[in-house]
Amino acid sequence: MKETLRRAGAAMAQLVRGAGLALVSYLFLALILFTAFVTVLVVGAAVLPESVQLLRRTAGFKRRLVGRWTGRPIPEAYLPLTGGVRARVSAALTDPGTWRDLRWLGVHFVYGLVLLYVALPLAVLGLLVDGVWCGIVGRRAVLLPLVVRLADLDAHWSRLLLLPSPEAQRSADLAERVEELTVTRAGAVAAHGAELRRIERDLHDGTQARLVSLSMRVGLARRAYDKDPEAAKKLLADAQDQAEEALTELRHVVRGIHPPILTDRGLVGAVRALAAGSGLDVAVHDDGVEAGTRAPAAVEAAAYFVVAEALTNAAKHSGSERASVELWRRGAMLRVVVRDEGRGGVDESGGSGLLGMRRRVAALDGTVEVSSPVGGPTVIEVELPCAW
Repeated sequence: MKETLRRAGAAMAQLVRGAGLALVSYLFLALILFTAFVTVLVVGAAVLPESVQLLRRTAGFKRRLVGRWTGRPIPEAYLPLTGGVRARVSAALTDPGTWRDLRWLGVHFVYGLVLLYVALPLAVLGLLVDGVWCGIVGRRAVLLPLVVRLADLDAHWSRLLLLPSPEAQRSADLAERVEELTVTRAGAVAAHGAELRRIERDLHDGTQARLVSLSMRVGLARRAYDKDPEAAKKLLADAQDQAEEALTELRHVVRGIHPPILTDRGLVGAVRALAAGSGLDVAVHDDGVEAGTRAPAAVEAAAYFVVAEALTNAAKHSGSERASVELWRRGAMLRVVVRDEGRGGVDESGGSGLLGMRRRVAALDGTVEVSSPVGGPTVIEVELPCAW
């Protein structure tokens, strides 16, 4: 009986919320008429997209109610209302979701109230009848479960009315995908621009300066060769040192573009080299990464730089002496997990390099998840899709 009362109470609360939403839909009638009037006058066309947004939020609230009651969420499928006024008005009027929500709004105004009117006397009568029937006779409740059935009926009708058609779902998914690709493309362009500026800065401040100094020393050595051979030899020795330093810096720049060690040793070997030079006690585990065909070069480079950035952050900020790197291969997916047992509390806005990491991974349609509670541990999980 206690469980029956609990379920009946939850059903009544669900029906009351639905009836309240039905009353709100009555107020929408005035808003719809006002929106239609000002849209016809053209000067108020900008009101239409805002009204549609409000309608979407109302329908979304009902979707969440039904999803919580049934345990099965109702997906949304809307065209984005972006751009100028004309584009937004056109999208609002041509979106099947607008007319689907309007149909639900009108029908729900009727069944939302009717179901509550039926449930109220049924609940009162059920408390009396089932209280005696269950409490005294010890039989199963008869009337209170019907209140739950009414709430199920409300959820069923709402699902039928609010569920988008397969075509609308595909269109909405496509629009969402286009928007997502637009964002990731912008991130990739920004990351590419930052990388070019870094390379230009490294070449200008390092290699170029050393090559200029080298050229000057060679010129001085040529002038001093006949008059002071010893001074010329010293200048040539300095020039050789400058050339070696310039080569070292060039190798550093090249490693920042695409590390040669990836080509020579593969991803696992390159990550092991990173771990050995990180200054931490790093355990590297790989599961099938080296088996079969290697991942594309761009994917390997992204995974390499993720590990490099994560280990650098761990060495600088975590306060831990140990870390671990896991490389997994599952079908057409490469997964990288970097974990340290440090103090945690990573702030992505504090210049930790995670923004660049996210942009690099997003450009390859991958995902980055960061878990770093205060007190640790810090775990960075990256998934990169690729064709093996």
